[in-house]
Amino acid sequence: MIIIFVRTILIYISLLIAFRIMGKAELSKVSTFQMVVLFMIAELAAMPIDSPSASIVNGIAAIFTLLFLEVLFSFLSVKSSKWKQLINGRPSVLIDDGKINVREMSRLRISLDDLLEQLRIENCPALTDAAYAVMEPNGELSVIKKTPPDVLPVTIISDGVLCDANMDHIGMSRTDLSAMLKDRGIEAIEDVFLAFYDTSRQFHVFTRPKKTEVFAKEVISCAR
Repeated sequence: MIIIFVRTILIYISLLIAFRIMGKAELSKVSTFQMVVLFMIAELAAMPIDSPSASIVNGIAAIFTLLFLEVLFSFLSVKSSKWKQLINGRPSVLIDDGKINVREMSRLRISLDDLLEQLRIENCPALTDAAYAVMEPNGELSVIKKTPPDVLPVTIISDGVLCDANMDHIGMSRTDLSAMLKDRGIEAIEDVFLAFYDTSRQFHVFTRPKKTEVFAKEVISCAR
């Protein structure tokens, strides 16, 4: 009994440390990879407690190995959008400017009843009330209701990486983008932390903070 008591305390402390290292951002989202990691950690934590013959050191080592992989994959996801899409998937637009993307629904195996149910949950009782509906990588449905001008925000640059698909979607060329950046005194795309169009079709640019800075600041067009 005392052995089980001690082993349980050690596993509990190890899990507490592991989840603290994972951080709030990882615990607030449940992607496919995070779900697998959480299930495996739960199983590894139970084994040394249920089976006194199992090595508690091996159990703790396995837990922190999964923790290392989780932190490593999260770091790679921040540095590479392609890696993030490979691990977590990408958002899927189910309703685009009031039009239903039947092919995408079929690919995700989402029925019309499922879509209507999710819209009602998001306080959008009629399908015609939704301008856009996006299935996020974590499985949640994001709904933007029809409010003038019924435009979905579009990300152009994310953490220094150009979103070519979004540019093609809105018909924006690299020449246009370069001109808009130069208008704000920015020469390189890598210097941009975030650039996007809001729902009013206003273009916003936030530059990457320097090493001595904390916040990414919005840059307004230079006076001509």
